[in-house]
Amino acid sequence: MMHRHPLLEVEHLAVEYPGRGRRPGFRALEDISFALRPGETLGLVGESGSGKTTIGRAILGLVKPTGGKITFDGADITRAGSGQRRALSKDIQVVFQDPYTSLNPSMSVEDILAEPLTVQGWTRKDALARVRGLLDRVHLPSDAGGRLPREFSGGQRQRIAIARAIAIEPRLIVCDEPVSALDLTTQARVLDLLVEIQEATGVSYLFVSHDLSVIRHISHNVIVLFRGMIVEHGRADQVTSEPGHPYTQRLFMSAPVPNPELQRERREARRQLTAKEQAA
Repeated sequence: MMHRHPLLEVEHLAVEYPGRGRRPGFRALEDISFALRPGETLGLVGESGSGKTTIGRAILGLVKPTGGKITFDGADITRAGSGQRRALSKDIQVVFQDPYTSLNPSMSVEDILAEPLTVQGWTRKDALARVRGLLDRVHLPSDAGGRLPREFSGGQRQRIAIARAIAIEPRLIVCDEPVSALDLTTQARVLDLLVEIQEATGVSYLFVSHDLSVIRHISHNVIVLFRGMIVEHGRADQVTSEPGHPYTQRLFMSAPVPNPELQRERREARRQLTAKEQAA
């Protein structure tokens, strides 16, 4: 059951990157508002440059908003300082896109997973005991802790990254294109793992992707972004099966499907829709 009160609220968020030299400034986000409740997954979908990743970075404190407000569990974190951010790390974690670069290649898996625990004050002994449970939670063998990241496949490395993110039992995880670097079979397994973890822990996900089929698989609600603005917002099943905005329709038509004939039909429909918009 979804909780009534939001865990995360974003109100009229705007982000503008300043210009450099002769290059003008760039408004990455404009008037973005939404709410995310405990145990819910909100998908942010759009093409490159749509602003979806910038939303996640603003919530994580990696970019500074130029307008609007971000509230987490009732507290304003829009311009949280370093001390507040350190405290927030207990509740807000992130899984990045590339599992090859997000893990320290010189550290063993057990050290990677124990690090966020020891930072929070856990003893080494207790942290290592927790690591064994984390490896089991993400379906990796018990001897994985003593190995280096390079000894694992891409999908296994992303499981390690997920284990690190859930180590201190956060309430929100920002998932920034976490399966886009994986093949389709591995994508499905990682998505199933994320759903399994959510059902067991009640964690919320802000899930960033350019792929509507991925968003449909994991999200309860979806926001479609185009040039830094929300063009469609609704239940995942509704938005992905009956897209109302022309941009969402193009995203749907551009998604790859295993049927070559259907793929050709989608490509033609996308071409006609684009031509119609240009003529309007």
